[in-house]
Amino acid sequence: MASTTATPDATLRQRNVPASSKQAKNGVSDDVETDKVPNAVAPAKSGSELEYKLALGLVTGLAFLTRFWGISHPDEVVFDEVHFGKFASYYLERTYFFDVHPPFGKLLFAFMGWLVGYDGHFHFENIGDSYITNKVPYVAFRSLPAILGALTVSVVYMIMWESGYSLPACLVAAGLVLLDNAHIGQTRLILLDATLVFAMACSLLCYIKFHKLRHEPFSRKWWKWLILTGFALSCDISTKYVGLFAFITIGSAVCIDLWDLLDVKRPGGALTLPQFGKHFAARAFGLIIMPFIFYLFWFQVHFSILNRSGPGDDFMTPEFQETLSDNIMLANAVTIDYYDTISIRHKETKAYLHSHPDRYPLRYDDGRVSSQGQQVTGYPFNDTNNYWQILPPGPDDQKLGQHIKNHDLVRLRHIVTDTILLSHDVASPYYPTNQEFTTVPIGDAYGDRAADTLFEIRIEHGKANQEFKSISSHFKLIHNPSKVAMWTHSKPLPEWGFKQQEINGNKQLAQSSNVWLVEDIASLPVDHARRAKPEKKVKTLPFLRKWFELQRSMFWHNNQLTSSHPYASLPYQWPFLLRGVSFWTQNDTRQQIYFLGNPIGWWLASSVLAIYVGIVLADQFSLRRGLDAMDRRTRSRLYNSTGFFFLAWATHYFPFFVMGRQLFLHHYLPAHLASALVAGSVVEFLFSTDSAEPDYQPSKSGKKVAPTTKRRLSARERLAGQSMAGAWIATAVIFALVAFGWYFFLPLTYGYPGLTAPEVNRRKWLGYDLHFAK
Repeated sequence: MASTTATPDATLRQRNVPASSKQAKNGVSDDVETDKVPNAVAPAKSGSELEYKLALGLVTGLAFLTRFWGISHPDEVVFDEVHFGKFASYYLERTYFFDVHPPFGKLLFAFMGWLVGYDGHFHFENIGDSYITNKVPYVAFRSLPAILGALTVSVVYMIMWESGYSLPACLVAAGLVLLDNAHIGQTRLILLDATLVFAMACSLLCYIKFHKLRHEPFSRKWWKWLILTGFALSCDISTKYVGLFAFITIGSAVCIDLWDLLDVKRPGGALTLPQFGKHFAARAFGLIIMPFIFYLFWFQVHFSILNRSGPGDDFMTPEFQETLSDNIMLANAVTIDYYDTISIRHKETKAYLHSHPDRYPLRYDDGRVSSQGQQVTGYPFNDTNNYWQILPPGPDDQKLGQHIKNHDLVRLRHIVTDTILLSHDVASPYYPTNQEFTTVPIGDAYGDRAADTLFEIRIEHGKANQEFKSISSHFKLIHNPSKVAMWTHSKPLPEWGFKQQEINGNKQLAQSSNVWLVEDIASLPVDHARRAKPEKKVKTLPFLRKWFELQRSMFWHNNQLTSSHPYASLPYQWPFLLRGVSFWTQNDTRQQIYFLGNPIGWWLASSVLAIYVGIVLADQFSLRRGLDAMDRRTRSRLYNSTGFFFLAWATHYFPFFVMGRQLFLHHYLPAHLASALVAGSVVEFLFSTDSAEPDYQPSKSGKKVAPTTKRRLSARERLAGQSMAGAWIATAVIFALVAFGWYFFLPLTYGYPGLTAPEVNRRKWLGYDLHFAK
C-alpha cells in the first residue's frame, strides 16, 4: 500500500519563485498554489479510489455497530430524554409546548414516532420511568440519533478524502470520532446533539465540495453544493442556536475567498466589479437568504402542527394563545368591571399580589429607613389576602357596571385590611433605586395621598379602548405620578416578611417581568351571566408576528439558564476532559451511564491542536528569518486546509467563554469533531512529505512556467514516490491507544455491565465524580 521510492529533496529553498498565470473562464483563474501537477505524476489510479471506498465502508459499518450495540438498554427514561421525548409526544398530540431550542431536531423525533405509529400518549415525566410498562417505541426514537451519529463518522472521513488527504489521515480523523465515548453516548439517546453535529459536519463537507468547484463558477454542480451548504447550515442552526458558530466558520472562509477574488493582482487577472458582484450575490443567496428561508420553514411546520392549547401557552401573549384551540383563555376570559374583586398574579413568578396587617421594619439590614407602612408582598398560594377591589379614580364616579379599558386609571382596595394600594418615593427593601409599595387608609387615599394611589392599567400590545379581561389581558400596573411599574422577583424577604416576595416599583417599564394578569374575579358568582361561555372562534395571527414573538421568548428564556447545576462545567475544562455528566444510575445492578469522552482521544486531539499552532508559529518565525523550510504546496495545505479545520474548532469553542448560561461537556462535541480533522491532517504533515514540485519548463517566450490543471491533486498524486510506512505506523498506534480508551470506559458509555467499587475507582482518572465508587 505504501511506495518505497526516494523522497524529494528537503533542503531550504529561495522564496518568490516566479509563476505564470492564465485567465480562465468566468473571470476565475487556476489556483497555481494548489493545483500544479508534476509532469512525472500520472493520474490517480482506480485502485486508490477502491482503497478509500473499502475503508469508508469499514468505518461506516463500525460506526453503526458502536452506535446501535445495546441501544435498547436502559429501557428507562435517561437524562434529557425527559425533555426531547416529551416534545415529540406533544408534536404527535398537536399540543403547544415551549422550548428554548428551534424545532428541526424535535420535528425529526416526532417524524420517527409517526413512522412507527406512536400516538404520543407517554410524556416522559421522570428519569427512570419505564418504557416497557408505558409501551413506548423508544428504540425507534433512539435509532434516529444513532443513525445520524454513525453517518457523522462517515462524513468526517469524506471531509478528509475530499480535502485530498492520505488514507491514514482519513482513518485517524474518522477513528477519533468513531471510538469516542462522548459521541457514542450522546447519539444513543433521545437528544438533539447528534442532529447538530451531523449538520455541522455536513456543512463543512458541502463547502469543501463547493470550493473545489471554484474553477467552474455558476455551473450546476457549483450551485448544487452552494445550496446544500446553506441547507446544512440551516439544519444546524434550526436544531440549536449554537449552530450559528458553523455560519461563522463558513462565513469566515467565504470572506477570505471573496477578498482573494477582489484582488486586482490575483493570478489570471482582476475580476470586473459586475463579475465580483455576481459572486458576492450568489454566496449571499446560497449561504444567508436560502438558509433563512429553510429556518423559517421549520417554524411554519412547528406552528402548523401545534394548533391545540398546551403547557407552552403561558410563555406566549394572549393574542398568540387565542390562535390555539381548546385554550383556557378563549373559554374563561371575563370582562372586568369597576368594583369587581379580583386576584392579580405575576406572569413570570406566579406569585399573587398580597397584603397583610404586618408592617415594614423601621430599618433594613443595610441601615436604610422604611416608611413602616403595611407590607405588600408576593404570595405563591391562593388566599383571601390576595383579594383586591378595583375602584374608579374618583370617590363619586358613577362607574358601577362599566367595563375597565386599556389605559384607564384605577385604585386597588385591599379587601381584608380595607386599605388602598400606594407607591411612593421611598426605597424598597432590596432595591434602593426602586419604589416601595404599601397601603394607606381610605381617607388618606382620597385625601392627601390621592395622587399616590392612582394606577394605570396598561395592557400588553393593547389597543385604545380595549376591554380589560381576566386571564387574557396581560398588563402592567403603572403608578400614575411616578411612572414606575409594579414588579416582583423570586428572592424571598427576611423573616419579618415571612419569606414572601418583595413587591416594588420598577423604573424600567419595558421589562417583560413587569407583566401581571387577573386570574379570577372572586366577587363574581360561578353562575353569573358574565361567566357564560359562548363558543368562540379560534383567531389567527400572521406567521411572522408569531415567529417574532416566539423568537423573543426563546432568546429571553435561553439567557435565563444561569442557575448552577451539579454537572455543569466550564469551557477551559473541555479539551482536557476534566469532568463529565451523570446521565443515569441503577442502584440494584450498580449500572450507570456517565457522559464522558475517550480521554486518550481527547488528549491526543487537544495536543495536536497545540502542535499545529507551534508548527505555524515556527514556520512564520523561519520565514521572517529568510528560511523556507517547506515547499509551497505543503504550506498551502497547512494554512488553507488544516487552517480551515482549525478555524472550525476555534469558532465552535471560544464563543462559549463569553456565554453566561449553563454549559456542559456536550457543548464541545462540534469543536471536538473539528479537532479530529486537525489531528488527521497534522499526522499526515508529520509522517509524510509531498512529492517534488514540478520543474519550471521554458515556454516559447523564454519564461519558465509550470504546467497547471483545474483538478485538485489526489493524495496518491501528491505522495507519489515516497514511503507511507511512518504514517501507517502512527495510525496503527493511535488506533490502538484510542481503542483501548474506548473499551476501558465502555461500561460507563453503554450503561452495562455494572462495575464493582475497585473497577469504578480505576476509571476515575481525573477524579471523575462517578457513582458506586464505594
